[in-house]
Amino acid sequence: MPLLDLSVEALYEYEGRNPRPAGFDTFWNNALRELEAVPPRVELVRHELAAPFAECFHLTFDGIDGARQYAKFLRPKNIETPVPCVLEFHGYTGNSGDWMGKLPFVARGQAVASLDCRGQGGRSEDRSRVTGNTHNGHIIRGLDDALGGRPEGLYYRQMFLDTAQLARAVSAMPEIDGNRLGARGGSQGGALTLACASLAPIKKAASMYPFLSDYKRVWEMDLAQGAYAELKSWFRSFDPLHERENEVWNALGFIDVQHLAPRIKGDVLMAVGLMDSICPPSTQFAAFNKIKGNKRAVFFPDFGHEGLPGWSDMDFNFLADL
Repeated sequence: MPLLDLSVEALYEYEGRNPRPAGFDTFWNNALRELEAVPPRVELVRHELAAPFAECFHLTFDGIDGARQYAKFLRPKNIETPVPCVLEFHGYTGNSGDWMGKLPFVARGQAVASLDCRGQGGRSEDRSRVTGNTHNGHIIRGLDDALGGRPEGLYYRQMFLDTAQLARAVSAMPEIDGNRLGARGGSQGGALTLACASLAPIKKAASMYPFLSDYKRVWEMDLAQGAYAELKSWFRSFDPLHERENEVWNALGFIDVQHLAPRIKGDVLMAVGLMDSICPPSTQFAAFNKIKGNKRAVFFPDFGHEGLPGWSDMDFNFLADL
């Protein structure tokens, strides 16, 4: 078969190109301590849906900076003992989608919390104040602050912490068993699934072609386009001679999911399209190979960054026994 990237054998050996910044663990340990001081202040507003076995709610909670975050929350009716909950994350610029797509999980006795990413296509607020560019893209939102020694300003620091705060919010509900949380999503949602599993006690994580991994590798493959186009636009606008290129990769290392992956303790199932030119397979394996627990990759040799036939069934079955 034709190869866009490394062979399957080489993928399992690949360790990534983007540097891991000094102080990475301290950065994220401090972030989690900061999050622990932020009460979620959960509010639920009922949403009517013609599903006799489900109760549906608009869920809002406080993020790291006080910005109100939004998720669709569905749970089975007549819960007698605490049930598992699946956390769901969407693709770049999107939103949590329709209610109906979450019902299969509720029908088998699981709750679902589907997050809108802050400042994207849904209802969640983004109150972050950053220096420099806010014109194009969330990877580079806060990059000037990070280059100035304040990586706390990076958008995806807040976004990764939002996933952990959602896990905290649902775990505090008496009807949810906080020891039986799952996570799922594709592309950006696949990256957030891995980030959430690294920052919260996620038992099972189903990640489809995760984004936000191994930025330098994307650049070296000349694939800074589509979802990663903002990397090229930042250099063209703010560093046309690439005098700060090494600093940029180092700063982005704080929000590179491959460096969070060793923290994952739960089981991971990952879908990989071997013809993916948006999130190249090697960038996905930079994260996959650093996961220390139980993990499995499912390959779709002829598919790119698109719908993968049969994956939704595999994902659904994988999360069945939370």
